[in-house]
Amino acid sequence: MADRGRKLLSVSFEVYGKVQGVFFRKNTKETADKHRLRGWVKNTDRGTVTGEVQGPEEDVSVMMNWLQNTGSPKSKIEKCEFSDKKTIEKYHFTGFEIVRKTKKKTR
Repeated sequence: MADRGRKLLSVSFEVYGKVQGVFFRKNTKETADKHRLRGWVKNTDRGTVTGEVQGPEEDVSVMMNWLQNTGSPKSKIEKCEFSDKKTIEKYHFTGFEIVRKTKKKTR
């Protein structure tokens, strides 16, 4: 259900620049938790950080601005791309989590 009658949004993101090894995911989670947003964030093999965020429209907008312009203190954001922005009826996540990469099994 919508959060206290407010419109819920979902948006995927990918952040480029110096965003790995600078506590970007940790700071993303802290910022999402502060705004009671839900979703996930993870590092990619391309050296970017990707994720999805869901919540009330105003809070998602604040998070999008943070991802584009602020980031963690030691990060250097070159650009942030957003995709699949849509209105949702209910949350698909119970909280906001950092997704760890799983190691590939070798045979």
